[in-house]
Amino acid sequence: MTDATPALLALGSNLGDRMATLTAAIDALEQVPGLELTGVSPVYESAAVKVGGVDDEAPRYLNLVVGIRYTGHPHTLLDAVNAIENDHGRVRVERWGDRTLDIDIIVFGTASLHDERLTIPHQRAAERDFVLAPWLDLDPAAVLPGRGPVRALLGAINTTVQRYPALPSAGGNR
Repeated sequence: MTDATPALLALGSNLGDRMATLTAAIDALEQVPGLELTGVSPVYESAAVKVGGVDDEAPRYLNLVVGIRYTGHPHTLLDAVNAIENDHGRVRVERWGDRTLDIDIIVFGTASLHDERLTIPHQRAAERDFVLAPWLDLDPAAVLPGRGPVRALLGAINTTVQRYPALPSAGGNR
């Protein structure tokens, strides 16, 4: 793929058939023009994080990250992942509320971007074990731009995620 930018997306689901949703989302990502899937992490399970902190009463999330190469602009990628979320029943009623599917752009090459729609690198990635743990599995040498090695970031926070026993079965490089 010519002039493609490496990027990392984090996917999570805590409503419905979580694994089926993640698998279908990966399949949908593979259909996005200009997007090449380069890797899929193992799946982790985590507690729901709400605005007020961890919510042990909410359904638990399944999380994973995918490595991609993308030939378009970060906002075009955001539009594509938002459309995939919507296709899977994502409803935006409550900030950080329960959801069928959440897809976040964590990094986009070395880009640094902050506007009303998108912040890259993702502003809370360094604090989220459900992003860092699968990212470390996907790339043991990963670095979060401006924050440091993912291994060190994960070691500096309280890790509560657990590896989930199944992997998505759909698509290419898995």
